[in-house]
This record gives sequence, C-alpha cells and structure tokens, in this order.
Amino acid sequence: MDELTLLRQGPVVPVIELDDAALAVDLAHALMAGGVRVLEVTLRTKAALAAIRLIREQVAGVIVGAGTLRNRAQVEAAADAGAMFGVSPGLTPEIAAAVRATELPFIPGVATPSEAMHAQDEGFLIQKLFPAEAVGGTRLLRALAGPLPALRFCPTGGIHAGNAPDYLSLPNVLAVGGSWLTPRDAIAARDWPRITELANATRALAIFK
Repeated sequence: MDELTLLRQGPVVPVIELDDAALAVDLAHALMAGGVRVLEVTLRTKAALAAIRLIREQVAGVIVGAGTLRNRAQVEAAADAGAMFGVSPGLTPEIAAAVRATELPFIPGVATPSEAMHAQDEGFLIQKLFPAEAVGGTRLLRALAGPLPALRFCPTGGIHAGNAPDYLSLPNVLAVGGSWLTPRDAIAARDWPRITELANATRALAIFK
C-alpha cells in the first residue's frame, strides 16, 4: 500500500505514544470501534516497537505505522516489527536510503519550501508538514500549492479537533495527524470508551473526505 492509498484510508491519523505495549491492542480496538483505522505509534518510548508488532498481529483491518523515525536502525526495526508505513520529523540521506532498502512506505517531515523541494527530488510526493502550526499552518500550505502542485501533505504538530477541518479543506492536504484522539491520561486509565467516543466525535465533525 503506497502513501497516497493509506492516507486516504484515514484522514485523521492518531499520533500515539505508549509506555506500555500491553495496552496497544485494546487501544487499537477502541480506535477502530470509532472508525479510525490508520494509526501512527511514535518511537518515543521503549514500548513502541512491541506495540506495533502486537497491533499488526492481533488487530485485523488496522493500518499501523511507526513515527518519529530518526535513523537507519529505527527504520529497519520498524519494518521488522511489522510497521506498514513510516513517518519522520525530517529527511536525511541515511533515512532516505533505509526506506528504499526496506521498501517501507514513508512520509518525511518538512518545514520549509526548500525541504519540500528536496524531499520531492528524493521521490517523496507525500510529505508531513511539521511542526505545522509553528511553521505557518494553513497559510504555508496554501502558499506551497502554487509552486509545488505535485505535493500532498499530512500536517502534524498543533493539530486538534478545532483546526483539523481548516487543514482538511485544503486541496493539497490528504490527512492530518494529532494526539487529541489518544490522550495519555485516557490510555493510562484504560478508558477505551472515551477514546472510541473521541474517534466517533472526530467523524461527526464531517472532516473525513
């Protein structure tokens, strides 16, 4: 599944930070129950790779990826854990070579026109604008549409239920990523109904294309 296809399956991608891999399967089921099936588990914790593996093995229909990939070793580890796509905060030659070697669908992070052009030259037409709100948000995305018409974006960073519709209304935005669907306190409390409710509420905003 390429980057375009997978993001069209989930215009809102929860950015998940898990301290306990044992909670991963229940969390994924809670999100799926609310109609959210594309998940990004960030490699910011030691539990992340195990969580990806458990979700991939035990939750049918989910599309689980690995976020915050910063080097070759992490790309390879994510692919070995069963990640179906990868996301990074930026793009380096090492990461570009690693994702080509593993054939992992990949969304590199960019923050400027020059970075977006470089990523396009490397063959990445689907990019993550990060940190979206801090670098210009919807105004920057509108400005990029003219000179870089082939690019499509998944903005992340400062996205929430209140501003997600503004981003998703833009023609060059395929999806948005955010942590508001998976609050850390809800995960810690194993409050799966709350997470399902948040997923359902996101769909009720009519921001799914």
